[in-house]
Amino acid sequence: MTMTITNKEIDGVSVVALDGRIVLGEESNSLRERVKALIAEGKKKIVLNMANVKYIDSAGLGILVAAHVSSKTQGAALHLCNLGEKFHDVLQLTRLLTVFSVYDSENEAIRSFGPNSLTAVV
Repeated sequence: MTMTITNKEIDGVSVVALDGRIVLGEESNSLRERVKALIAEGKKKIVLNMANVKYIDSAGLGILVAAHVSSKTQGAALHLCNLGEKFHDVLQLTRLLTVFSVYDSENEAIRSFGPNSLTAVV
């Protein structure tokens, strides 16, 4: 099962929706490349919507951490939203909840970047 990555721009925030599995191989590489490309384009506010992520392995977690660190070192911010209970538990067990900015909804994640980041998102 491959992972589908779609992105959209909402009020200056790049929202990347992930659908599928984040596992070692092509899936994790495509996520890494997408985040790198957004940062290279000068995008400083990135939200990863995890609502449709079915499974993540240790390599997938590593990719998320690497994307977070890469974003931070280049002056960008990477937030996660819609984790789901299982994924939230994994992040809690691995103590990665303390590393990421995590939000319950896409709108909350977008709003977290400041008042100019959300106008008419429903």
